[in-house]
Amino acid sequence: MLVAKDIVKTFAGEAGNAPALRGVSLTVTAGEFVAVVGRSGSGKSTLLNILSSLLTPDGGQVLYQGRDLAALSARERDKLRATDFSMVFQMHHLLPYLTAFENVLTPFLSGWRPVDAARKAFALECLDRVGLADKAKRLPGKLSGGEQQRVAIARALVTRPRALFADEPTGSLDGGTGRQIMDILADLNKEGLTVVLVTHEPLYARMAGRLVEIADGRLAADNGTPAPAPSTTV
Repeated sequence: MLVAKDIVKTFAGEAGNAPALRGVSLTVTAGEFVAVVGRSGSGKSTLLNILSSLLTPDGGQVLYQGRDLAALSARERDKLRATDFSMVFQMHHLLPYLTAFENVLTPFLSGWRPVDAARKAFALECLDRVGLADKAKRLPGKLSGGEQQRVAIARALVTRPRALFADEPTGSLDGGTGRQIMDILADLNKEGLTVVLVTHEPLYARMAGRLVEIADGRLAADNGTPAPAPSTTV
């Protein structure tokens, strides 16, 4: 499904260029639940953003179903994120003046798909899937933090994506609420959705079927097995 080959990414800083990823290679197959872990600043979120096409690597390539993501036009990448890929972040990024139901429908505002009756019905199904059908008409300010994040997950599901990328989705939640979010992600994966999760919580990482560790911008371990030493120095 997704094949990352020798990914390199560098960011400019006050002290000069700072390498975030140094030749990372990784394959994600359809239906997997992959947890990416590592210390703060290790490069795990950068990797997630490159896999989901939010960022373009400076070196190497990411293939999705055989196509190089970097070779896609900006319009094609936008369409990919509106159809095949969805994102959930640590902050829910809900629009405060829209109801939960209206927030779930916002992916269709890009114009790639019209908001017809069938999609409205499916939006309600997505809210029901995360246990919030009875709160569809509430504004985000009337929802708890965990409920707001569940709305964000429903919003990510409404486009019927093939892969869901989640960057620290439990980071701002308490333990019990965070576990509810993880249970939803695990259930979605059991239904066939590919999930790639970045987390700093060991307990949540163990809920995934596969564990990938990033250290100092390199692939340090894959499912607990140390990665082979890189053939070249980046």
